[in-house]
Formats: sequence, C-alpha cells, structure tokens
Amino acid sequence: MMMDGIDVEQQKRLPNYLLDAAGISIDRMPMLNVIFDRMAASCTDSLQPMAGTPCYFSVNGISNGRVGDIVKDYEGNAVAAVLYAEQWDTRVLIVLDRDFVFTMVEALFGSDGAEPPIDVERSFSNIELRVVQALFERFAKSLQSAFAATSDVTFRLERVETAMASLAIGRSSNMSICANIMLQALFRGGQMFLIIPHSALNPLRQKLAHVVVSDGRASDPNWRGQMESEVQRTEVSLSAVLDECVLSLGEVAQFKVGQVIELNATPRTLARLENNNQVLFWCQIGQLDGYYAMQVADPVDQKREFVDDILSR
Repeated sequence: MMMDGIDVEQQKRLPNYLLDAAGISIDRMPMLNVIFDRMAASCTDSLQPMAGTPCYFSVNGISNGRVGDIVKDYEGNAVAAVLYAEQWDTRVLIVLDRDFVFTMVEALFGSDGAEPPIDVERSFSNIELRVVQALFERFAKSLQSAFAATSDVTFRLERVETAMASLAIGRSSNMSICANIMLQALFRGGQMFLIIPHSALNPLRQKLAHVVVSDGRASDPNWRGQMESEVQRTEVSLSAVLDECVLSLGEVAQFKVGQVIELNATPRTLARLENNNQVLFWCQIGQLDGYYAMQVADPVDQKREFVDDILSR
C-alpha cells in the first residue's frame, strides 16, 4: 500500500530514520547522566580498598563529539582501552590522561602526596601499563554494572593503546557521546574520557529517555529475614593452599608413583584459604582430633593482593 509515494512500513520507520540522522540529544537522554554517575560511584567504591588514600570519581560533563576530534589532542599524552560490547556489536573507548595514570599509580603504591607530581614528558613504563590494564578491567565492570538497569551488556577489554591513531572503533568522523570523569586524589587528579558511539546508543533511546530509579519503599522485614537466612545457609567450597610450584609440561609428564615434589613451605608457613580463586584469610595449619585443621591467623590485605597481582602479570 502506497501513500504519497511512501509505503506504510516506510512511514512507520520514518521517525526512527529522522532520529538516527539527527544523532543523540543528551538533554533528551537523562538516563545517561544517571549511568555515568553510577559508574563514577562504582569506581570510587572499587578502588577504595586498594589505595592508601581516598580516591574520588565524579562526572565533569557529557558532550557530543567526533571520535577523531576527541582523542586527537591526547596523542602521546594518554593511554586508552578498547572495550568490546558483544550485545551491541560495537566498541567503546576509555581514555586516561597522563595525570590520571601517574596519580593512580602513586595512590595504589602508598604515596601520601608529599612528593610533587611527575612533570616529565616520557613514555609510560611497563609497571604503569600493568596498573592501567588492571584499572581498565575494573572500570569495564563498573560500566557494565552502571548499564545493568538499561541494557544487558558486557564489556570485554580487547587491548590497551598508547597511540591514539590506533583507536579504530569506526570512522573518525562518527559521532559519539563523551563522558568526562574526574579523579581527585593526593591533592591532585586527572581525567577519564568514556567514549560511546551514537550507533550503540541509538537502539536504547527510549530507555535512556526515562530515568530508572530503585524502589524507595521500605522492604518487608519478614521477606528480608528469610532472604538473609537463605543466603547464610548457602554452601561454599573452601580451598587451603599451602604452597605452589611452577613446573614445565615435560616435568609433569615424567611424574612417577612415589615421586616426591618439594615445596618451599614449612609447618609454620601460613596457608591461603580461598573461595572461587579469591583469597579470604591466611591460616595456620595444625591438628585437631587426628585431622588436619586450619586456624585463621590474619585477614587478607586486599590492597597488597591487588598490587601483587599487577606485578605478577
């Protein structure tokens, strides 16, 4: 059926075509502000146990721009992550400027801010890039959590780049949303830029046009009590790891019955109590009623574990 040269199906799709051509208006997408605020809050909470000093993240503004124009001024002065969103079949960027990187590295390794900030034009060191990669993985999870109420999407870290010209997530002239998130720590700070192409957000226009907030009504105390009871009865598997050794595949293939494998551990060595590869406590090994037993000695220093994980990469 034709109406003035346009069939009915084309007329139904015409509003969407016009919206796509016009791009995304931030004022008409108030949920974007909520999402980026949630990401900033999640970043703050995620890094609080790792840093020896408070680190605060806050949204400094959201703008529209072309990908090439946004990143061109940071060549040689920033490091970026390319995240792949499988459900959107697109890629997004997280860019950290030099001040952000140096501030976070100092905060994570125990600086108190007494030393002046680094003011030397140099390439990022391997340690700094390892720290940045670990941060990008956490920021990707924070972004995923922030979008959870709007879109069931996961963000996977594809690569880390220091050359802005290598950030190919489409044509450099493609329009994108750019959220500027500020870091404040050690009496200084830095900037994070989150860049999401319009093509990824266009299908979410209707959801982004309405602010979704949590239900503020008081919860049912009976339901809450039952939920807590069920959660506390959940069974978890604990593993006690006394020591680990690294062997080649050839050495493992030559194992024989009765062979002794030496460990760098003594009866006084603390064992790691783990659940789902997450270290929970350091424990002393002993005996009780003829069985081996574990006595909790110390809680795990999450900050130390985070740093050790970075250095072991």
